[in-house]
Amino acid sequence: MKEPSSSNTKKLSQLASTAICGNDITSSVLYVSALCIVYAGQYAFIALLIVGVVLFFFRKIYGEAVGALPLNGGAYNILLNTTSKGNASLAACLTILSYMATAVLSASEAMHYLHSVFPYFPVIIATMVILTIFLFLTIGGISESATVSIIIFLIHMAVLIILIGSCIYYVIVNGLSMASFNFHSPLKTSVSTAIFLGFSTAMLGITGFETSANFVEEQQPGVFPKTLRNMWILVTVINPVIALLAVCIIPLDVVEGHEAAFLSFMGTKTAGSWLALVVSLDAALVLSGAVLTAFIGVNGLMKRMTLDRIFPQALLKENKKGSSPRILIVFYILCFSILFITEGQLAPLAGVYTISFLSVMAFFGFGNLLLKIKRAKLPRPEYAPSGLVILGILGIIIALYGNVKLHPDYLVVFLQYFIPAILIIYIFLKRKVVIHYLLIYANSVFDKIQRASVFSRFHLTKEMRKLNRQPFVYFTKGDNIAILNKVIIYVKENEITQKLKIVTVLQKEQQLNETFVRDFEALDRAYPDIKIEYIQVPGVFGPEIIDKLSRDWNIPHNFMFIGSPSDRFPHRLQDLGGVRLII
Repeated sequence: MKEPSSSNTKKLSQLASTAICGNDITSSVLYVSALCIVYAGQYAFIALLIVGVVLFFFRKIYGEAVGALPLNGGAYNILLNTTSKGNASLAACLTILSYMATAVLSASEAMHYLHSVFPYFPVIIATMVILTIFLFLTIGGISESATVSIIIFLIHMAVLIILIGSCIYYVIVNGLSMASFNFHSPLKTSVSTAIFLGFSTAMLGITGFETSANFVEEQQPGVFPKTLRNMWILVTVINPVIALLAVCIIPLDVVEGHEAAFLSFMGTKTAGSWLALVVSLDAALVLSGAVLTAFIGVNGLMKRMTLDRIFPQALLKENKKGSSPRILIVFYILCFSILFITEGQLAPLAGVYTISFLSVMAFFGFGNLLLKIKRAKLPRPEYAPSGLVILGILGIIIALYGNVKLHPDYLVVFLQYFIPAILIIYIFLKRKVVIHYLLIYANSVFDKIQRASVFSRFHLTKEMRKLNRQPFVYFTKGDNIAILNKVIIYVKENEITQKLKIVTVLQKEQQLNETFVRDFEALDRAYPDIKIEYIQVPGVFGPEIIDKLSRDWNIPHNFMFIGSPSDRFPHRLQDLGGVRLII
């Protein structure tokens, strides 16, 4: 199997990477401030500032985890290198669902904004057109897609600056009488409950923060932590400022009727219909940019999962631009399916969106803790204290609880999508067992129809052999038998193969002791169902020798395993081409 190469693909700059994620995370300002005011009233800006604090925690959490394991896949990649492939696939399933809901919800919301300007605009058909346009944009290559993202992002920032400036001018001219009135208005509940519900709702304002981790390999060195910083600043400044200005301008009881186009309403109030039109057009544009973010993020994630043989290898085929059209087309079809099933209704889409996204964030936090425990020696550019990680996870769990409490029906809708999705991924993950039982079924059902039985057995057996023929590699410095035994158990439980190469790279005059050789022979006899081959390779362990063995043996880098390196290891993990950590 040929491993796709992105060596000729242009790496993304800080602006391009920030724009791709920023279009998603800053599009939230179009609705999250109004929703937060509905639940938290005049204290919405406090709830939004707390969201900024939680996001600061996750800025550190993501910075450490992705800095230590700088490969595409986000939470899936972190869990894959710290726990089992099954647990990683659970996080991946949630991430894919989140991207599906993001793409459809953003496209639909964008077209609703246009519909408010042009009433005869057909929303469902226009949503399908938007999804199709961004499918072809991402097939055209991530660099070209990034150019579109930058344009959208800069326009959106300019419109937000104009809107905020207009609101500040309005407050200066008209005074703070409305702010005084709103802050003296009674709440429907206690202050703490209002802030709790507002915080839970406002956590939707950070959707898109996880996206940068899913295409980190396409970013220039050192860009990833800057995208986290930039997104944190945008969310922590813009959302609370908009909410506070709204409380200074608009009566609280009026907000609830204008959630769908709240910023347009603020534009009308402060500057007139021209600003409302500009904001509406910008909303349609930036929400469309969030669709592009979903396509780019899912492309990086599903490509990594396919390389790890969770999805069929046929999806890996790349075009000249370095994108994987088959992955994007599959995602496009899934988006169409969720659009038709929900009939474009925003509430069920929001249910899938909310729970999937928050669950992915929680998994990333847990992955960070596992990284500290299982990969403590792995070098990392920054370190998130354990207490900070636990606070971040706690914040996500509180937000999850708050959203389910507010909308219990969202959980039911989410499970309707999640259960079939995880079953499909589980079947792919366990397809060796599935093929085995299909063979038994073919023998029993077609026993009397000899020709059909032979045909079925032939093709199923051929597929089984094809899966089992793929060898895997574990590089060892001369580990004891207990560690090698853990490696073999991991491979048997998580990979489909009957071939494992145990490789030691020896420098000149370096020799292994006889105890290791005897231990290996004993281990080989203990696992008769897997062919274990021990190989000594002369040289110095590093990217060059890994690349050479990958080419010579036709084994992709992500089918090669190592133990967790110490901080004295002379190479960065990303330089090893995707080699996985399993011990």
